[in-house]
Amino acid sequence: MPQQKSLVLILARGLADELASAMFVVDREGRLAYFNEAAEAILGVPFADVGEVSAEEWLSAFVALDPNGVPIPIGDIPLMKALTMHVPAHKALRVKRTDGRVHDIEVTAFPLFARREELVGAVAIFWEDGSSAEKGI
Repeated sequence: MPQQKSLVLILARGLADELASAMFVVDREGRLAYFNEAAEAILGVPFADVGEVSAEEWLSAFVALDPNGVPIPIGDIPLMKALTMHVPAHKALRVKRTDGRVHDIEVTAFPLFARREELVGAVAIFWEDGSSAEKGI
């Protein structure tokens, strides 16, 4: 039987749908729960085509890179830091889409708690760095 979704994750998805900012939502295991239309524009694929996939799958589909194009360790990706360390995190990075295009973005992530000690997931809000244009690799 599938696990029932946390109300907090359901509400985070509703918030994402209302935001003009790109937003990515994961559950406590890092499984992708949702990303909104603004995120689709940066990631290059609609959520409906990706679906609820494991952290391993979305991390390989949307590769986080440093400014030199070197992959960022998983623990240094803001969303994963928020999820594993239970703290907010921010970073400027590059994201390589499945089509090979690269976007410079700023990411702010924070953990989601249903209660004081009950982590249910994390969210990342991100936007393109206005100082640079889309790049191809």
